This record gives sequence, C-alpha cells and structure tokens, in this order.
Amino acid sequence: MKAAKKILEVVIGISLVGTAGATNGYSPTGFGTANKGLAGAGVALPQDALAAATNPAGMVHLDERIDAGVGLFSPSPRGFTANADVTPAPITPGSYESENDLFLVPHIGWNKPIDEVSSFGISVGANGGMNTDYNQAVWGNFPPFDATAPTGVDFSQLFVGFTYSRKLNERHSVGVMPILAVQRFKAEGLEPFRGMSVSPENVTNNGYDYSWGGGVRIGWLGKISDALSLAASAQSRLYMSSFDDYSGLFAEQGDFDVPPTAVIGLAYKATPDVTLVADFQRIWYSEVKSLSNPNDQLPGPGTLLGADDGMGFGWDDINILKVGVQWEYSPVWTFRAGVSHATDLFEKGNALFNILAPATPKTHASLGLTHRMGKHALSLAYTRSFNNKIGGTNPLTGPQTGFVQMSQHDLEVSWSYRF
Repeated sequence: MKAAKKILEVVIGISLVGTAGATNGYSPTGFGTANKGLAGAGVALPQDALAAATNPAGMVHLDERIDAGVGLFSPSPRGFTANADVTPAPITPGSYESENDLFLVPHIGWNKPIDEVSSFGISVGANGGMNTDYNQAVWGNFPPFDATAPTGVDFSQLFVGFTYSRKLNERHSVGVMPILAVQRFKAEGLEPFRGMSVSPENVTNNGYDYSWGGGVRIGWLGKISDALSLAASAQSRLYMSSFDDYSGLFAEQGDFDVPPTAVIGLAYKATPDVTLVADFQRIWYSEVKSLSNPNDQLPGPGTLLGADDGMGFGWDDINILKVGVQWEYSPVWTFRAGVSHATDLFEKGNALFNILAPATPKTHASLGLTHRMGKHALSLAYTRSFNNKIGGTNPLTGPQTGFVQMSQHDLEVSWSYRF
C-alpha cells in the first residue's frame, strides 16, 4: 500500500511540476485555448472539451472530440521591494525578483455524446499561481530564528472532472461535473515565523506535502433566441485534506480548501460570423481562512499561524468582468480577442506578507485563433496580465513599507480532433 501511494505521488508530482497560468488570485483566467483567447469569457459559448470547467451544461452541444494542449507561462516581473524606512530593517532593503520564470501547463479533455440529448466527458487540467523562489534569506534580519535561503513557496493543483450534460429541450441544457483534486505544497526559508505558530516544527522546510479532495460544478445553458444565449455555472468549495506538514503555517491546522466560484454570462451573435461574449464571475476567497484571514496585526494567542483564526494572506472576495469577441472569418480560420478586469485581491496593510504570493494582476488582455484542417484543428491563445503594484506597511516587518508586484505572459497552444 505504501509503495502504491509512493508511485501515485511520483506520477502526480510529474504532472504538477511547475504548473501555473494567468490568474485572478490563483484561479485561472480561463479553461481551454479557445476560452483563453476570449480572456476567459464564454460560459454561454462552449467550444472544446475543456468547456466543462467553465460550464458543464455546454458539453452536450459538442461532438465527440479530444482537445489537448500546453501553455507556456511566464510571471515576470514577480517580486517585491522593501524600503529602508526602519532601522534595523527586518527585510534587507532592496528589490527582489523571484526565479523560475517559465512554466509548462498541460491540459486534456474528451467529450462523447451518449445519445441525441446527453453526453459524457472528462477534463483534466493543472494550475498554480502561488509560486515564488527568492535566492535570498528574505527574513534574514527577523529574530529570533535565523532564516535560510532560498525563500519561497511552491503550490500546484491538479483537477480531474467527470461531466454528464443533458438537453432538457431544444433550448435548454444542464450539466454536472464531480471534481477530484490534488494539491502539492512546499515552503522554504520561513524559520522566523516559527515563533508565531502553534506548531513551530510544521511551518517551513518540510519538503512537499499533498492534499486530496473534491467537490462539484453545475451549470445551465439556455438559448433565448436564435442570436442570444444565457448561461450560469457554479462550483462548490472543494473540500481538501489538510497539509499536515504545514499545519503550523496555514490556518485551521493546515486547511487549504479551494474556494467556491460562480459565473453568469451571455453570448450574442451580432452577425452570422461575429459573436460577442460577456461574463461576470465571483470568487469567494473569504471562505478559506488560510487565504482570507488578515495579517495586518501582530498575532495574539488566537491568531498565531496554524490556529483556527491564524494569520493568512488577507485575500478578499473578487469580482471579475470579462468581455470578448469571436470572428469566424472562414470555415478554416476563427479569430478571438478579449479583456478581463478584477477587483483588488488584498488591502495595502496585507501587502508585504504576500511576498510569498504576489498575485497582484487585475487586468488581462487576450488574442487567439483556430485553424481547422478537416477533423483536426490547431488553436493558439496569448494572454497578457498587466503589471500591478500593491504597496503598504505591515506590523510584522517593523512596520517596514514596500510593495509587491507581478505581471504575466501566457501562451497556449492546443490540438483538437473531432471524430
């Protein structure tokens, strides 16, 4: 049994290596290359076998097909600046940029019609977005424990969804997708925070730990008229097992569930060749204490790291507006473009603790295309997440001021085959 578990961990570890992608917080901007070409908009416009991750109700409108692809993700610059306004400075003043700026992000999906009114599908995707690797001992001047180098975290996720979708009538369909998930996490160089933890030995430098769990996504898609489609989809909180090796770092003794999300949207055929899409998405980061608990006050007995109300990243719920346009130029070529904008993820007082996860981007712009060759097709999407800085002070650092920042480039290519 131990050998089987070890083999499984190795396989998952290979799947999770370096995974990341353009994100809102650490949630992907979109799923599938066509969807990413629209900046993640398209809950009412299913196009490939990854559509279930946005709205499982759309899968019944697709033929039998396989979609497989890989993204090249570069979060650069990604780092922080600490100012020289406190003596002695807990963080050595200067600008720090995380290493490891290139990541490969795989995905694959399959859809199979069961009959004229229902279909079954499988979607597999990886995700990251909380990855930093500073060569320095960032908290080297932060007593009483000596920090080591490097400093940073490595967090990855793998999702497998099994979709059943069904047409209720000619205009309405619904879908459900049970989700299995695994997460992997490692932290290094956080020794000074052992003095702020309920479990000092489970804060840092414990190698990779794994978390397992799941949840469900449901969706609806309705064709209101020949030109207009409306849709809604929601994903439950994914309940995950705790990171036991980091039970002194994350709130609630290592709990790190995946927050719930919901999205509504429309697709409107302005002309026979041009489709306009718009989505509104909300992510409830507040449901996960490890993410949402603030860190803008010095910890007390009930707010030590690892406690039920232990310090977190101070992330807020966010709202995201996405709009896009798709032009079917010919039976061979389709072109796409999109823009999305999110509300602030965290307040200035929580900025410097987010050195470990500077998930600051708010605005994303995308371009995409598909080239069809009979039953085969190649799709391409490029997403630019514009640099955003969030600055502030934090009592954990003295209070030393500074700011965190990140921008992102995400290039994705996929191959499709329709049976």
